[in-house]
Amino acid sequence: MNFLVLGAGAWGTAMAVHLSRQGHAVQLAPRRAEQAAAMRATRENREYLPGLVLPDGLYLDSEYASRLPAVDAVLLACPSQALRETSARLQAAIGGRGLRPWVLSLAKGLELGTHLRPSQVIASELPGLPVGGVTGPTNAGEVSRGLPAAMVLAAERIDAGLESLQAAMSGPTLRIYTSDDLAGIEYGGCLKNIYAIAAGCCDGRRLGDNAKAALLTRALAEMLRVGTALGARAETFYGLSGFGDLVATCHGAWSRNREFGQRLGEGATTAQLLAGRKTVVEGYRTTESFHGLCRERGIEAPILNEVYAICFGGKGTGEALHSLMTRGLKRE
Repeated sequence: MNFLVLGAGAWGTAMAVHLSRQGHAVQLAPRRAEQAAAMRATRENREYLPGLVLPDGLYLDSEYASRLPAVDAVLLACPSQALRETSARLQAAIGGRGLRPWVLSLAKGLELGTHLRPSQVIASELPGLPVGGVTGPTNAGEVSRGLPAAMVLAAERIDAGLESLQAAMSGPTLRIYTSDDLAGIEYGGCLKNIYAIAAGCCDGRRLGDNAKAALLTRALAEMLRVGTALGARAETFYGLSGFGDLVATCHGAWSRNREFGQRLGEGATTAQLLAGRKTVVEGYRTTESFHGLCRERGIEAPILNEVYAICFGGKGTGEALHSLMTRGLKRE
């Protein structure tokens, strides 16, 4: 197949490298022309994935309009808050040429203000195109090095086109499953980043294994409650895009969301951690989006609410812990 990956952060680069190794024609399109030039010259993404030698067959260019007629699938590997702009630029490049590539989101976050999921943002800017999402417990560094992993590829319905993508994207080091619960896999991918911040707070305060295990168990219950209230299927949250991604992101030393929470637990402020930061902590803005959405819908989400209070209300992590531990007692 012919793939176009828009966005050359760590995850976009890792997916482009994986697809290229599978023998597909792949263009990786950084947003900035100077980044593309640097990557062509060094065959390395020194900004986001240093040390990885990019395959010779991987095409690097920030301009992609002329290659679109041959593209079977476009992967949007940008932060969730940049997804609308990226989709609009893709729509402008497609123009009136009648092209219908698959458009797959790699983003994990709700749009601020609208609370739309990634696929909904894409569909609003690219009407009529087949849209899906790819998510799961995958660290970019491990995928780029060819370590084994598994993900979920979802759309509103499973058809021959989606199954062709599944076969093309799967290989000896990355196994792809399909799902028709697009809302579920996206909500799971978003929510786990919020709970990873909470898990990081546990690590930063050195609360121990018991506390972290309890947190993850209750976080999964909260994911189910929030997700199903928003229309997703319960079983999806027990899969790769829910429980799997939750475990990886809450325990991985590489997790930006977990590390962000750890620093908060150690006493840093949100302003200090965000100042001058190059990489995106998706869970930070996702917490804001979900907090607003849960308030609108009347959904109970105590862990999420405490993470919001820490990130946006200046609440101390110790005070947030006390609030959770002294809530009214209930049955599990």
